[in-house]
Amino acid sequence: MLQRVRAQLRQVADQMARRPELCCGAILLTCALLLPITLTCSRAKNVVALARPPVRFFPAEVPVVDLFLGQIEEADRLREEADVSLVFYYAPWCAHSITARQHVQQVALRLAGQVQFVAVNCWWHQGKCRKQKSFFQYPVIHLYYWRFGPIEYRGPVQSEYLESFIQRVSAPLTYLPTRRALHTFITHQQQGVVGYFQFNSSPQPAAYITFLLSALHALRRDHQGAVRFAVVTNQAVAEAVSLREDESVYLHRRLNSSLVFPRAQRNFTVQAVCDWVFENRESVIHWIQPTGAKSYLLEAELQRGPALLTFLPHNPLTANQLLKQVTDVAWRYHSCCGSEDGASGVPRCCRSLLVSGRASAVCDVCVSHCWALGLYVGLVELSSSSCGSVQSSYSPSGQFSVCCRSVPKPLRCPLLSDTIAGLQCRTNKTLHFYLLDAQLHWPLAQRLGASGNHSGPPFITIINLRDETHYVLKHTDSLEDFIQNFSVSYSPLHRHLVGHKQHQHTQSLIQEVTSDSFLDTVMDSQRDVLLLYYSAWCGFCSLLNHVFLQLARLFQGNSALTVARVNVGRNDLPWEFMVDHLPSVLFFPRHRKQMSVKFPENTPMTVPNLLRFVLQHSSHAPWEESGDGAESVSLLGAELHSLQREVFSLHRARERLSQQLAVLWRENRRLTLHTHTLETQNAELQAQSGRLETLYREKRRQLADSVHRLQELADASEELLKENALLKVLLSALRDRDTQEEKCEAS
Repeated sequence: MLQRVRAQLRQVADQMARRPELCCGAILLTCALLLPITLTCSRAKNVVALARPPVRFFPAEVPVVDLFLGQIEEADRLREEADVSLVFYYAPWCAHSITARQHVQQVALRLAGQVQFVAVNCWWHQGKCRKQKSFFQYPVIHLYYWRFGPIEYRGPVQSEYLESFIQRVSAPLTYLPTRRALHTFITHQQQGVVGYFQFNSSPQPAAYITFLLSALHALRRDHQGAVRFAVVTNQAVAEAVSLREDESVYLHRRLNSSLVFPRAQRNFTVQAVCDWVFENRESVIHWIQPTGAKSYLLEAELQRGPALLTFLPHNPLTANQLLKQVTDVAWRYHSCCGSEDGASGVPRCCRSLLVSGRASAVCDVCVSHCWALGLYVGLVELSSSSCGSVQSSYSPSGQFSVCCRSVPKPLRCPLLSDTIAGLQCRTNKTLHFYLLDAQLHWPLAQRLGASGNHSGPPFITIINLRDETHYVLKHTDSLEDFIQNFSVSYSPLHRHLVGHKQHQHTQSLIQEVTSDSFLDTVMDSQRDVLLLYYSAWCGFCSLLNHVFLQLARLFQGNSALTVARVNVGRNDLPWEFMVDHLPSVLFFPRHRKQMSVKFPENTPMTVPNLLRFVLQHSSHAPWEESGDGAESVSLLGAELHSLQREVFSLHRARERLSQQLAVLWRENRRLTLHTHTLETQNAELQAQSGRLETLYREKRRQLADSVHRLQELADASEELLKENALLKVLLSALRDRDTQEEKCEAS
């Protein structure tokens, strides 16, 4: 192959040596090809404009170091020099970053002396932040405590919440110098962790550093600060919570026994301490942040069982008395066990179950605790103060779940039935307590029935998704009574239905039903009710208005039948009265409302069919009120036949109108096309007229120039004629003189 290529190259070289003009032509052709390619490539470089250099994202007067060129190494240097630092990664075009900028500025102005604030542009393509970081969204906020971090902030980017989180990072541990401070800490905190360390050998023992880092590591998993860490250095204070050994960690729990970190079974590391705390902590009330009205997070929580949602005007920087009240009610609601009863020796609890073959009762709280450990009920053992063998047929929702009713009198637990304490164990409707920020989620509260604004009193509601019930706490009632009324077998609470308030017109043939008037209208035992379910978005529903209007005219003035309709798009109804599709027609006969009948789906909804449907299922004939039944039936039949003829004539009129509309549409279409053609021709004529006018002006200008040149030529010709005449005169004079001279010489 190489030999063949070499032979071809020799032939080409020989031919070019014999014919130099061929070599010059090849060189010129190559240059001609390279020149346009070079020009094209050089022009292509200028097609895309260079990106504009970034500018400052934060104002210069704000105490935020703005690294708008993405200098990530400068951010690391500043972070290592500060005790607590906040790094704000942003993209200049991001709307969330622009919104968060104002809140970061407010926090920086308040905490500039304590925290180092750094902002890094992570979108500049030439910066190192864009090359080293891979963020999927902006902004991203990282906090660092000395060299520990990053601790990513996942809460709402608002000044109050961000400042509260920064303060928790700045002070992850609370120092407890006295027993009073220790008691206040474990009483007011939802979950408290206390560490006891003796500062004798060194300023900061290694175990204390591990505990400090554990508190910081916990903030990664709990940005709301539900778990708080505290430290005790006095042995007398530590003995108040039974801590006698140095480097001990105590987890306070209210419902179950408190725990001490088992250093013999687990390594004392940051990850081990955090895992132990979050595995064994008690949580009876949760802060949730649904992302929207259809949040999967909220749906997952409601699927667990009845939920009590409390919308509080939360401010993380100030003490909230409403939050303390709700938290106190939640703890008392779940506090089932207390001290032992001296008379019976049985732990104070809410429910008990007599086990066959035993002389003692099983506390249901203990059973629930064993279930929480993942054990089967039949495998649980009970001593005098722990779980024991329970028959496998036991269930908290069964007949023995009511307070000690199946237990003999000597074995019954002392009950506190008049208070909310321990109510969780005395009811089949165990509530889950949730807190929501009213400032962030007030639209959801309004959808659930709240009124006013989020700065008012708290809005509290109970949602039972399984029964599809919804209750709202009135301002005049107490929270404890509200929970107790929900917990009884037959709740006296009234279901809250979100409905549209609409004034009923007295002269309307069709009665409009709302959520408030549904039960009073439809469940009226003295009247049959024909109800139409419709909605504004249902196009076919609007076509049935004239049908129902004709039917309502037939029964106008009849006190035995009510023709009504309900807009289910704006009014919530009890789940037992809902339908699966729209439009739907239901007939509710009087005296037997539970035997409602649905209009057949495969039958056209016409006036004769609806009238036949009403007469067939009505328990009281609508014509009985008029006296003579046969005459009323004949009159009704005649009216029905006349109505059918009227409908037939209306159909024929509609067909004729449709034909006329079709003719008019075609004529309108023809006129539209003709108009479009004329407009096109007019545009062309106007363009041609403009071109002619331009040409006329150009010719006129050229003609004026020609006239000017001719005038100049005429003037020049006239001057030439004058000069020619003068020359002739001079020539004749010269000739005369020459003649005279010749004569003189001759004489």
